[in-house]
Amino acid sequence: MDYSILAETYEKLESTSSKLEKTRILADLLSKTPPDLLPKIVLLASGRVFPNYSQYELGVATQLMIRAISKATGTTQKEIENLFKEKGDLGLVAEEMIKKRRQATLFRKKLSVEKVFENLQKIAFEIGEGSQERKLNLIAELLVSSQPKEARYIVRTILEELRVGVAEGIVRDAIVEAFLSKENKENATEAVEYAWNVLSDYGEVAKIAKEEGIKGLGKVKLKIGRPIQVMLGVAAKSIEDVIKEFGKVFAEWKYDGMRAIIEKEKEKVWIFTRRQEDVTKQFPDLVKLAKECLKAEECVVEGEVIGIDKNGFPLPFQVLSQRIHRKYEIEKMVEEIPIQVNLFDVLYLNGEMLIEKTLEERRKILEKIVGVIPGKFQLSKMIFTDDIKELEKFYQEALNAKQEGLMLKIPSAKYTFGRHVGTMYKIKPIMETLDLVIIGAEWGTGMRSKWLSSYILACRDEYTGKFLACGMMGTGLTEEQFEEMTQILKPLIIKEEGRSVWVKPKIVVEVAYQEIQKSPNYESGFALRFPRLVRVRDDKGPGEADTLERIKNLYKTQGKAG
Repeated sequence: MDYSILAETYEKLESTSSKLEKTRILADLLSKTPPDLLPKIVLLASGRVFPNYSQYELGVATQLMIRAISKATGTTQKEIENLFKEKGDLGLVAEEMIKKRRQATLFRKKLSVEKVFENLQKIAFEIGEGSQERKLNLIAELLVSSQPKEARYIVRTILEELRVGVAEGIVRDAIVEAFLSKENKENATEAVEYAWNVLSDYGEVAKIAKEEGIKGLGKVKLKIGRPIQVMLGVAAKSIEDVIKEFGKVFAEWKYDGMRAIIEKEKEKVWIFTRRQEDVTKQFPDLVKLAKECLKAEECVVEGEVIGIDKNGFPLPFQVLSQRIHRKYEIEKMVEEIPIQVNLFDVLYLNGEMLIEKTLEERRKILEKIVGVIPGKFQLSKMIFTDDIKELEKFYQEALNAKQEGLMLKIPSAKYTFGRHVGTMYKIKPIMETLDLVIIGAEWGTGMRSKWLSSYILACRDEYTGKFLACGMMGTGLTEEQFEEMTQILKPLIIKEEGRSVWVKPKIVVEVAYQEIQKSPNYESGFALRFPRLVRVRDDKGPGEADTLERIKNLYKTQGKAG
């Protein structure tokens, strides 16, 4: 397929804010795409060249892209930098420079989607000595062959700044419209969501939908070695509310750790976080424990991994997070931050999906396949009761043990992938917080002039993936944290205006606040009053930030508790 077709689609998507129109435009493209090319087209339409769960990154910085545009167009880097300051978008800069290209273009090859995709993936695989030059050559090769409009979107894709407003909701609905329009819409949407939650790859889902329809989507099974979209709980106001509605529940400690999906196939083990990071290499001790203690040829289990000190007491999650993102001296970190694993669910066993079984049944299966090593690899601490006093005592025990609180789970509940479900409730001693993305900041004044000390917070439009400002936070940080946050955000700066900067939406923070107010000053239509930092969410990506819908719901219900 000619890349120009995809570039035309990008331009149409970029020119409309209508979610329905975006869905129609993408559906039209998907319906015309050959089955084998669908996985690539779906990824590229989302501004990616690897699925979310992949560890591969393109890793191309602004300066390298400026050099690539210079090499491809014969323009000086200084000219490109000046135009970049004016436009604030290297995609538009590349487009303009290609129009004025000084190099001969008589023998320019027509770009195909396959060629673009191939080169972009190669960029991620280039490592070691000379890798930056090889990356530069791969980019320049595409730009030399590109038309101006194609250059705009190639550059934006590489820099992860596509800006066409296509998020998971639009991809899902486009797949339904393109391939399942004859089916009941609700059933078709549910089938696509189910397959996505299991496979975590809308490209593969689109191919199945085109070739096998709704029945094929419903037959999708877990693939060992690939993460899933985990089931999530919702916050409850009190233990009493849950017991009043459901009666007896499983109450588990809510551990202050890393949600882990542990997948085993014979002697091979994979470890994924809830945000689908592959952390197998970072946790060789967990891999060893899983091999020894999981009595199954194939299985997928879920648990919480916590860091523990030398006396077996839990460490704060911030300490454990040092291991999650570690790439070097891993054995040293294993020694310094030992772990404890607390398992609470099993989803797959020896070729059989267990999600249709009740939680009570799954727990019994889990107990049979786990060889417990007390204090190291064990089942989550749990009781089964409807006694409020017993539950409150259990809750206090969890807090005294420096855990977050309780999870109250309904025994008859089936497993529902990728949803905040009303069969699993969080009980925590703190007010309801929000997980928001930092999209901008301001350089401080006076003593804080060297730091980015005020941060623009944004919620997520679940449908388009756009981040909408909802407040500014400048409290809740120490001087050390201001300095650390500045170091994190500086490489993410994409635009500066006076003291204000705009950054790539990468960093998620948990924020407390006094109340939510309506506000015309922010794109979301809402503003947080007195927001303050609770913690940086190392365990969450921007795609897991709280949505505008959640802020609307919290606004409607605030002050109505009790």
